[in-house]
Amino acid sequence: MRNFWTCRRVLALPLLWGLPLLAWADQPLWELGLGAGAVSLPHYRGSDQSHNWVLPVPYVIYRGEFFQADREGTRAVLLNRRNLDLDISLDVSAPVKSSDNLARTGMPDLPATLEIGPNVNLTLARSPDWKLDLRVPIRAGFTLNRAFVHTGLVVSPRLNLDARVKGWNLGLQAGPSWGDRQRHAFFYDVDTNQSTVNRPSYRAEGGFAGWEGTVALSRKSGQMWTGIFVRADSTAGARYQDSPLVRSRSNWSAGVAMAWVLKTSSTFVPDRN
Repeated sequence: MRNFWTCRRVLALPLLWGLPLLAWADQPLWELGLGAGAVSLPHYRGSDQSHNWVLPVPYVIYRGEFFQADREGTRAVLLNRRNLDLDISLDVSAPVKSSDNLARTGMPDLPATLEIGPNVNLTLARSPDWKLDLRVPIRAGFTLNRAFVHTGLVVSPRLNLDARVKGWNLGLQAGPSWGDRQRHAFFYDVDTNQSTVNRPSYRAEGGFAGWEGTVALSRKSGQMWTGIFVRADSTAGARYQDSPLVRSRSNWSAGVAMAWVLKTSSTFVPDRN
């Protein structure tokens, strides 16, 4: 899953992006607002400890032809067809202080990371009230500190269903992930000089990285936007599941946010779904 805008900024946008914002008619080119949200996220996949935040939430939507910022993230659209599009998307992860995580006590802190790469979206089926997509992001990660270190590659294909249900936008998304050796090492390696009686040294391998599923609801009524999400994450069968830093085979994340839309564009754009 993540940090609200590098402890505040990095977490607010993933909270909004994890919620459905499906368009069913012409929409304003952009919308700006502000609200508040509460979110609980694991320190990292497989951790038995969580971050809990109550933070301001920026509401920023932009529906340009080539540049877009919405529930799918901030991205540059390279190809846009009715049933196929290709874009460049971003994702982020939260920093973790080892002093706050019992499994990592005495180890270096985990910096926040940025992931960037191409994302292929294929529409499998659609109707006026729902759309089923296959989404395949392939992202390279980098630390967001002065070193800007490459943290490896991840591939996370997802089946995504967006639907309109009694005035609410429903989003369902699920799928597996794969990571290379470098990415798994970043989170799960334990060097010999970091090992203890309860934390033996460990070298993670690349490969299968587990499963993730998300259920999200959102609704805009007048100028008020409300969103809720719950995410389940499993590391069962992952190549790194035997790392001593994996203290739980399953994680839960949840969040709720409310935002007041303060300003909208007078220019409208057609529904691209």
